[in-house]
Amino acid sequence: LAMDATAAAAARGLLVKQLEPAHYLKVALFFGGAQALMPAIGWGLGSQVAPWLHEWSRWVGAALLIALGLKLLRESGGSGEPGETPEDPFGTKVMLLLALATSIDALAAGFTLSMLQATVLFSLVTIGVVTAACSALGLAAGRLVGARLGARLDLVGGLTLIALGLKTGFA
Repeated sequence: LAMDATAAAAARGLLVKQLEPAHYLKVALFFGGAQALMPAIGWGLGSQVAPWLHEWSRWVGAALLIALGLKLLRESGGSGEPGETPEDPFGTKVMLLLALATSIDALAAGFTLSMLQATVLFSLVTIGVVTAACSALGLAAGRLVGARLGARLDLVGGLTLIALGLKTGFA
């Protein structure tokens, strides 16, 4: 469940010249929190909406990721220095959309938790902590790659989100 969030965090890391502790905190809280919250919602809903949601969840997540990637590509066409984006890559709106898009599959995992009669609290905490840690590492890895690649990292970030959306929709 954590890998989509990790990739999205890496794409965020590509977009900034320098990471600050607040960036790590935001990535960990948004992605880890969403990955823990969505299975809780899925567990609560149980099997009532599982078939419908399972069928549509990947397409909704894919559409959100592709839209964010296309937006980033569009914004990359302007002039500017590497690492500069017209919008704050860690803004609340962007982070909420990314967290939602990368955690929709976790909602379906919540249905599985209810069917397996798993220890829900332990499962949710584990999912959230692992995702938070992986996302923070992905953010750092994205920044390291960004430091080596140089100019036009916003293109790489946009293409990464589009690829992640396509993987989500067609996997």
